[in-house]
Formats: sequence, structure tokens, C-alpha cells
Amino acid sequence: MGKGKGSIEFWAAKVKPGRIMFEIDGVPDDVARLALELGAAKLPIKTRIVTRIGE
Repeated sequence: MGKGKGSIEFWAAKVKPGRIMFEIDGVPDDVARLALELGAAKLPIKTRIVTRIGE
């Protein structure tokens, strides 16, 4: 007890181009797009929202 490494100051992960970061299912497309756009605004990287057609 008491020998922890302390609190976490930041966390980072490498995200390679083409990696799908988030998937949303079960909500209307406009709600999902709005949620992803709001989330993308907080990320320090360029993002793209894609949709799957045919399912």
C-alpha cells in the first residue's frame, strides 16, 4: 500500500492512417454523424466519417 506510481498525467496511442477508431450502430444516421463530428473536433488529427452501404 502506498507504493503506486502516481496519477496518470496523459495518455497517448499511435493511430495509423486508415484505422477505424469508432463505430456506431443502432441510432439514426444524422445522430451518429453529429456525435462523430463533435468527437472529431476534440481530436488533434484529421478525421473522416465513412458509412457502410448495403447492410
